[in-house]
Formats: sequence, C-alpha cells, structure tokens
Amino acid sequence: MIDGVNVRLDFGDEPLLGAVKYANRKAMRAAAAYVRKAAVNSVHQSKRSSSPGTPPNTRKGLLKRSILFGVEPDGRSAVIGPAKSFVGLSMTAHEFGGMYRGRKYPKRELMDPALLRSAPELPKLWRDAIR
Repeated sequence: MIDGVNVRLDFGDEPLLGAVKYANRKAMRAAAAYVRKAAVNSVHQSKRSSSPGTPPNTRKGLLKRSILFGVEPDGRSAVIGPAKSFVGLSMTAHEFGGMYRGRKYPKRELMDPALLRSAPELPKLWRDAIR
C-alpha cells in the first residue's frame, strides 16, 4: 500500500502457457521429421544385403517409404521407425538381430544410429521456438 492506493498485478499466464505448448509440439514434430530423414538417408537401395553393423538395404525402396513418425498430441514424445503395416516384423530382426522366418539376421541398426547422428542438431529446433 502506497499512500492509500492498493496495487494488484495479475499476470495472465494462459496465453504464455498456450504459446509454450504450441511451440513445443511444433519443435517436436520438426525433431521427429529430422530423425526420420536421417534414417531414410542411411538406407540404400541395393539387391544385396548390407554388411552386419550397417543399416539395412532395401531392394525396391519399401523400407525407405515405411519409415514414419508420429507425435503425441501433448508434444512431449514421438515415435519414429518402420511401420509394421509396411514391412512387418522383419525390421525387428534387423534392428536388434535375431530370427525371422527361420533365418538368423545379424544386427543392422537403423534407428539408434539415426537418432545419435541427429542428436547434436535437435536442441536448435527448440531455440527461439517461442516468439
């Protein structure tokens, strides 16, 4: 109270919180797309199998087309990888190594290396996200 005058400041944080949530969803979508693109770029089209320890090859491009991403509505998490509806369970055998249709597949990681290669660039997508 200053000389009989009451002062009350009310900070309406709803617009600010809305802007933060929107910016986070937008940045998360951009980050997921960036990692997806890194994974797609590491798959090569070839009739021959890739050597163990390198990303798998695709014969007709189906693997490249099957790599999709989705972001949760709250923007706090994303899922990136080959869609089961496109390539079935075969990518599990490639990614982690193991049996598929009676054959043993060596480990040919695709998504983990794509994420690790992309990681240094991802924080830049959140920088200056709120204007």
